[in-house]
Amino acid sequence: MNFKNNTITYKNIVAFASIVFFSTQTQAKTPYLALKSTVDPIKNEAVQQTITGTVTDSDGVLLPGASVMVQGTSIGTTTDFDGNFSIDANLGDVLEVSYVGFETTTIEVTQETTYTIQLAANTSELDEVLVVGYGTQKKSDLTGAVSSVVAEEFNKGVVNNPGNLLQGKVSGLNVTNTSGEPGAGQDIIIRGVGTLRSGTSPLYVVDGFVLDNSGNGLATNPLNFINTQDIESINVLKDASAAAIYGSRAANGVVVITTKKGKAGRTQMNFSASTAISTIANKIDVFSAEEFRTIVPQIGGSLSDNGANTDWQDELTRTAITNNINFSMSGGSANTSYFASIGVDDQEGIINKSDLKRYSARANVTQKGWDDRLKIDLNLTATRTENTRPNIGTMVSNMLSLNPTTPAYTNGEPTVFGTGINPLIIENIYGDFSNNNRMIANIAPSLEFVDHLTYKLNLGVDYSTTDRDVQYIPYAADPDYAQGSINTSFTTNRNTLVENTLTYNNVFGDHGLTLLAGHSYQKFYIHDKGFYFENFPNNGIEPRYQLEAARGENATQYSNAVSNELQSFFGRVNYTYQDKYLVTATLRSDGSTKFGENNRYATFPSLALGWNIFKEDFMADSGINNLKLRASWGKSGNQEIPAKQTRLSYGESFADNDIYPLNDGITTREGYDYGLVFARTANPDLQWEETTQTNIGLDFGFLDYKLSGSVDYFLKETNDVLLYFSTQDPIDEVGYKWQNIPDMKIKNSGIEVALDYQSDRTRDFSFNIGGNISYIKNEITDSPFTIVTTGTASGAGQTGATINGYMNNQPIGNFFLREFTGIGADGFSTYTDLNGDGQIDDSDRISAGSAVPDILYAFYLKFKYKNFDLGLNFNGVSGNEIYNHTRMSLFNKTQISNSLNTTDQAIAYPNEDPSNTNTVSTRYLENGAFLRLNNATLAYSLNPQVIGMDKWLDNVRLSVTGQNLFIITDYTGFDPELNTGSSSDSKSYGIDYYTYPKARTVVFGLNVSF
Repeated sequence: MNFKNNTITYKNIVAFASIVFFSTQTQAKTPYLALKSTVDPIKNEAVQQTITGTVTDSDGVLLPGASVMVQGTSIGTTTDFDGNFSIDANLGDVLEVSYVGFETTTIEVTQETTYTIQLAANTSELDEVLVVGYGTQKKSDLTGAVSSVVAEEFNKGVVNNPGNLLQGKVSGLNVTNTSGEPGAGQDIIIRGVGTLRSGTSPLYVVDGFVLDNSGNGLATNPLNFINTQDIESINVLKDASAAAIYGSRAANGVVVITTKKGKAGRTQMNFSASTAISTIANKIDVFSAEEFRTIVPQIGGSLSDNGANTDWQDELTRTAITNNINFSMSGGSANTSYFASIGVDDQEGIINKSDLKRYSARANVTQKGWDDRLKIDLNLTATRTENTRPNIGTMVSNMLSLNPTTPAYTNGEPTVFGTGINPLIIENIYGDFSNNNRMIANIAPSLEFVDHLTYKLNLGVDYSTTDRDVQYIPYAADPDYAQGSINTSFTTNRNTLVENTLTYNNVFGDHGLTLLAGHSYQKFYIHDKGFYFENFPNNGIEPRYQLEAARGENATQYSNAVSNELQSFFGRVNYTYQDKYLVTATLRSDGSTKFGENNRYATFPSLALGWNIFKEDFMADSGINNLKLRASWGKSGNQEIPAKQTRLSYGESFADNDIYPLNDGITTREGYDYGLVFARTANPDLQWEETTQTNIGLDFGFLDYKLSGSVDYFLKETNDVLLYFSTQDPIDEVGYKWQNIPDMKIKNSGIEVALDYQSDRTRDFSFNIGGNISYIKNEITDSPFTIVTTGTASGAGQTGATINGYMNNQPIGNFFLREFTGIGADGFSTYTDLNGDGQIDDSDRISAGSAVPDILYAFYLKFKYKNFDLGLNFNGVSGNEIYNHTRMSLFNKTQISNSLNTTDQAIAYPNEDPSNTNTVSTRYLENGAFLRLNNATLAYSLNPQVIGMDKWLDNVRLSVTGQNLFIITDYTGFDPELNTGSSSDSKSYGIDYYTYPKARTVVFGLNVSF
């Protein structure tokens, strides 16, 4: 451990453990003491009676689903669809009646047994409490740019991770699923890409526990471990003021996830089940067998007609079934509350042999004591994820290119080709199997040891283990697969967190003050190891089950481990005056072991101001419910680079005669010892990448909060950019290393607008309509490089060719390509000669657009009529391009002339020579804009009384959801939302290379509450 003062936290742990233990011993006595002091003998003699009544709004409109509780007990019920309730209570008991959007009211039980209770509309929407960094704030007190999405607003359907819940829901947030594979990885970008080759993902915080963005050995998204049905809300902290409390890791924004908690009252149980049917959403229009037989001879190709009529896209895909079952239980008393859930997701992918299974369990418990001065939160989640993957690149390539006249099966078995191998055989001999077990637990006791001053300790651990086998079963009929092989890896991730905070919160007349001071220590440990074996016997046993049988001489092994530490000291001041004038100031100092001693710590400040204009006297009769002006400035940091980059490292080498000829008796080179060479030269001056952000925003609400929205302008600039590039130093033994580019800047600026209108929800018919739109301009300035390559081409004759990268005065993901102008008289491609030297080479490349969209938009429509509701969610992007690498590789005249399938794009130029090369150029660059109906849900809430089950059931909800129902786009690939490009240590964008196709899904759901 490199931080000396870290040990202070463990003394706090011991001391606080004693307090917690003592409180649990006294807690059992507390209820009895309270009972003796409050019991009224008269009430004790009262006879229990049945109380009935009706709950309405101030206009007499019935309110179904209102909560009616006997205060101080776990006895409670909800009103039925006619607003009626029935509950057992004693004379003198107090009934507490609440309903979403209305003020909670209480009524004392008298001799009367029937009551009509009217609830007043809640006009204090701004009192909604949002979870932010290390605490909560009222919505009216926020000075930063924070977007909140609650469970009712999440995207519905088959959803594997939080990113999919948020797609299209938050302005300035771009969520791109890299492919259509179950649980596929995602590019989640908040307010534009702010870094180059270091991490671009936001920081995720789950119930106060800060996750690590490192991979966990799974090929799919590491966030798939979260059961999305356990999530209560997600808050996105977008500007520096909101995110700066997380300092070094907040440069890309922060996503705060809060899972469901129990509430005092009777036990609430919920069961949900769904079945989804998925098919390929968009097949690529390759030639049918009949078209193929006609076109190949027409272009002078050699037709190989095998007599069949095969649609290989149909053969290699399937109608996939997904089943989901969840059960949760929550409840509690005045001092204890709990939420527990279990869930099973079993998802099939639309490509054969593609599956994702997840088993999850969660328990959240809150215990209070000492007159609510002591509070202990415990959150525990455990998941197992099982992932089976096909050879995706091979399957997609084959389904688009195989000869459609070749039969898929012969005599009931996959056809054996003369050359190559039937992909249906590869399905059976190839397997990629991953199993991940992950547990996240944190306990957070807090104690208000003097009035208004609370100490909180947060202890947490995130432990994950993954084993992965990638194998080929021996297949004697093809020499390339005759031996069989296996590549096995084991990954262990451990993330431990210790945080101590002190919070002072008080109101002095017109003044409100909240002070936060804290210390955080986090340690990350990743251990990888694995081996490769080949040459297995063809005995019907998979290689992963007979490792000892491998006979090959090319066995290899590897192992490595990385340990990183972060230590932070932070503070925040929130000040309000008359609830009108707001100030938030934050300061955080972070130290990371990824940097040298001289640059280990960096400090990240922020300042934000807010003005609740609508509370001014001159706005009293304006009819405006909310009008707040916000302004903020701040810095945040980025340290997402590989570990140990500041330190010198050596390695053994046998290449380039790196040997020690010390023994005269040795006559061959192979007999000498290995030589030591530099693996990495030291760079002790490496330092933090810093992002400075300015934000000006306006929040507004009219018509009793029916119409609300916000407008934000932001400017974000990244300095001291971290980049892995050539040192251009002839003395440097390595040549490449991580360095800061001092003058280089990444700039993002933009405008975000969000608008929402909600009609009167108490009426039989109500509706909600809204949306958001963001314009983001991205630019790299003062770059010393011509281009830093990110995306490169793959395939014969093209591997390594630049497709896109970073260029001065251009946006990130800029395509740097030759400009295709057509086919010349000789049948070969022609390109623009930019410099007029008569040669077409790399100096003739142009900036042809960016892979990152500059406009993001989404809108939604929700309708409710009595027990029916319908929700539609659309999202789209514009201003981006996609490089169709699949088209470049497969949809050309060479393919069809060799009796391989393709599309009519290959014969767009009749005079094109079949030997024309598919050079990287604008010929394969396409418009990536789209508008998608992301999901649509039609649901019916069944009154349990209708089926005579009202004594046992609270609610029964039936629903049908469609996902990816249609898309409007000019893109000719499977789907424009993708990113499967090839890159090494950089982040690639907007390249389609044999991408797993997207599915169209229909989900049938049942939800029962009781």
